[in-house]
Amino acid sequence: MARKPETESIFDMFSKLGSQMKLPKVDVEAVLDHHRKNLEALQKSVQASAAGTSSLMAKQREMLQQTLSEVADLAQNYRAGSDPRELMSKQADFARKSFETAVKNAGEMAEIVKKSGGESIDILRERMRESMEEIRAGFEDKK
Repeated sequence: MARKPETESIFDMFSKLGSQMKLPKVDVEAVLDHHRKNLEALQKSVQASAAGTSSLMAKQREMLQQTLSEVADLAQNYRAGSDPRELMSKQADFARKSFETAVKNAGEMAEIVKKSGGESIDILRERMRESMEEIRAGFEDKK
């Protein structure tokens, strides 16, 4: 039985085709390094977002504790036989303080979200800038 000649692998065929057409060789290490940097930037971005979420949850917990404390204080100061005008004054004061606290807390929460989102976007934006510089440098090296 005649022995078949060994056939080239598909990779060898493409490699030969690339060399015949004088295609540039791919620097696999550079490609892997590029993607590794992309993944690291994405990880840092996610960590910044997670830190912001953690801060937001801590702020919400603080707000809830403060509100419960204020309600408990109001309940303790409430006396059934008190003067109705004094009671109305206390309730109005409580409502005013609650509204002011809610507005202040909403502003602080918005600032936390803005800060963490901004950090996350800045990390990705910086990586995109670095990536474009890497690509530009790669083209300049080939000239």
